[in-house]
Amino acid sequence: MTTDAGVRLLDEPTDELLAWHRETAAAHDDPFEAAKRLTERLGAHVVRDGSDATVADDGTGTHDGTDETRTEVGFWTPELLEDGVPAEDVFLEVLTPDADVDPGETDVREVRFRRDRVPLRREGEYHWGVVAGMRAGTRERLGSLYRLVYRENGSRNDGRDDGGGWETVADSLAYSVPFGAFAPAELYDVERLDETRADRDYFASLGTDEERVSTTDHDGLPRIDPAASVLEIHPGTATESGSLAGLADVYEDIGEKLRADEPLAPWERNFAGYDGIQLMPVEPLTENPETHEFWSVADETEDELLVAVGRPDALNWGYDIVVSAFSAPNPAILESGRPDELVDFIAACHALPRPIRVVFDVALGHADDRGAELLDDRYVLGPGMYGKHLDYTEPTARAVILEMQRRKMDFGADGIRVDGAQDFTSHDPETGEMYHDDAFLAEMDAVTQEVAGTEYRPWMIFEDGRPWPREDWELASSYRALIEQHPHSFQWSPVTFAHNTPALLTFWATKWWRVREVAEFGGHWLTGVANHDTVRRGTQIDPTVAFNQSPVNPYLGDDYPETLDAAYDNPAAATLFHCFLPGVPMDFVHANMRAPWGFVRDTDPEWNVKVVAEEANFLYWQLGDEKFDDPTQFRRVKDLGFDSLDSLHSFMDALAASVEATEYDLDAMAAMLSALDNPLGGGDGENGNLSATDLDAYADAWMRDVYEFANLAHWRDGQDDDRTANRLAVREFRHDRPWLREDLRDGDYFTYRHPTEGTVLYYGFRESPDRDEQLLFAANMEGVPVEVSPDSLAADAAGDANAPPIPTDGWEPALTAPDVDAGTDVTLANADAIVWRREP
Repeated sequence: MTTDAGVRLLDEPTDELLAWHRETAAAHDDPFEAAKRLTERLGAHVVRDGSDATVADDGTGTHDGTDETRTEVGFWTPELLEDGVPAEDVFLEVLTPDADVDPGETDVREVRFRRDRVPLRREGEYHWGVVAGMRAGTRERLGSLYRLVYRENGSRNDGRDDGGGWETVADSLAYSVPFGAFAPAELYDVERLDETRADRDYFASLGTDEERVSTTDHDGLPRIDPAASVLEIHPGTATESGSLAGLADVYEDIGEKLRADEPLAPWERNFAGYDGIQLMPVEPLTENPETHEFWSVADETEDELLVAVGRPDALNWGYDIVVSAFSAPNPAILESGRPDELVDFIAACHALPRPIRVVFDVALGHADDRGAELLDDRYVLGPGMYGKHLDYTEPTARAVILEMQRRKMDFGADGIRVDGAQDFTSHDPETGEMYHDDAFLAEMDAVTQEVAGTEYRPWMIFEDGRPWPREDWELASSYRALIEQHPHSFQWSPVTFAHNTPALLTFWATKWWRVREVAEFGGHWLTGVANHDTVRRGTQIDPTVAFNQSPVNPYLGDDYPETLDAAYDNPAAATLFHCFLPGVPMDFVHANMRAPWGFVRDTDPEWNVKVVAEEANFLYWQLGDEKFDDPTQFRRVKDLGFDSLDSLHSFMDALAASVEATEYDLDAMAAMLSALDNPLGGGDGENGNLSATDLDAYADAWMRDVYEFANLAHWRDGQDDDRTANRLAVREFRHDRPWLREDLRDGDYFTYRHPTEGTVLYYGFRESPDRDEQLLFAANMEGVPVEVSPDSLAADAAGDANAPPIPTDGWEPALTAPDVDAGTDVTLANADAIVWRREP
């Protein structure tokens, strides 16, 4: 509770804050440099300076009767000046619940909030204030909600009028948005969160732990070293709860078993053996305004709001962000609704016997269209590939975006993966063309983190396929542009980028030139074929096409689902990337589990039907009759009348065709599909025919069914013991040999046997830098069985004038695929592999 004086502006501290603003602006001739300093204090911060602005030491965030929380708030508001809004009409609106509210509860319920409006002070394009009486959120309770409001003056018409003649501005730098980015933000005590995190010792030791940090930059700050291997995880479908808390439980249980030397369950092995995790984006998402109501005002007076609230439960792969509140965790994956959950997950990873580095996937290039409702126009350059294209040249917007990154990473991330770095482009007014904004990417690289009192630089990873999406991008991209600019950084490799299809025959033959590049200069690449994009793209291939693409690889499985599973998880690929090639191997947990994965989102009322239509081939690749007949799966689609996989196939194929035929006109599509025999209809279409509403309902049912179908909890019991043991073994092999990350050296050798004669056989020879171990690798990447031995490989290499002599004696099997006999003369069937070792 607040003091009797209530929520109010503190004049003298506010004056000091404005004086600091003026001094900071005057000290920098460059507007961007000034903005970088100013944006550090934007948002809402609990002031904790040891004076009368303290929070009680009991950890609850309550007051002891004498001290009172002070909150410093700041907003960048150029639109208010452009619209001529008088300074005296701008306020901070503070909403304090009149009873305890559980922000983790997803069920919508009505909550009454007391409303206070506090005048703010204007300085240039900013509004500032130091406010007394706000309640700071903690792990145990919801804090005061807040937003900037101003009296409507009739000069704006962007749909943000919250009623009563007031319009609102969201805090784009909020730390907590328990009811979503379109609701008021929560004042959160992030300093206390940092002070109480369980992994403070992990960060305190960064400067001395040579296993995790062996490099320092010119300024002396430690930089997190790259992982030996990485696992990509989608938090929303990784566990039954679909939350970071559920994921933390998985790693806490794994840690307990490892410390007790107890065996892991086969499904647990799919999460283990890595020292890096790349989380798919954990930022707040866009919302469907027609179906998502996580904050809805039911009634209001001047002093109170009655609001229907619920923790967001949007289903999404994570990349449909709104940019605003980027620095807050996505509440849809917070079981408790508390930002602490993200820190708890990171701490669980850091507490493992071999700590796991956590990498955040920063997808600022995926600004959804609805983000424009929350951001000032000066953030947006125009339409972009995924919605809105941000303007990285606007000085303050540029600074705010970097500050968003800093705050998000300060939750304790070890690394940052910049999604789609090739999409960070800006407009050159002189040439009229777009250019890669490498200066902004350099600013992203320069951001430092401070966690638990330790300042450090994160492991830097870029996804950059420039000149993608130019038509010849696959031939033209070096995948090294940013490594050359930032030698400490890593990039996704050409066999990791989005469009790889190992389920098709000749993939490993036609991709050889890219795989060879990994061997030659892939030491700073993330490698491997399985990630959220490659598996998704694999499910979108039409396997029935007879021309214009390679046929489906008949050696991988007896049906399409088996083929896809084995394409993205097989011993040959796992051994190649983990036991021989340089770089950092990365796997996708859904591929490890051989679980379904697709493009999932329920957030876009305009394009959902089109997105679902593009997933028509998902039925071939992921959904056989046995899986569809499971009564627990695809319940919503079945409730719509699709009682067989054949009927669903027919409808999805027709839906996909209708999108192209009508150029995505929903009414025309509904009319076209009404002529077919399908169970839909009876909605608001005439005479029981299909309507656009029916198609929307089908799309929503599909998305929700696929999201549940992809949840890994359904696939735990089906894990093969031998397979998962082998994959864990290849990861441990990698960890035991950190030298494998480096490029092949003189004396090493990597090739494929040609002529292939029906088998794409990769093989190679590597020697450790101190020359105490030699490895001989062979894998049947695709094709008919082939016999191999050290003798045969040495003889094969002898025909290559560029090959070093490969020893023929002293080799012992170090690692074999589950179906391969350990020996020197072995037969490798499709996707089988072996590694021999010897001590010179």
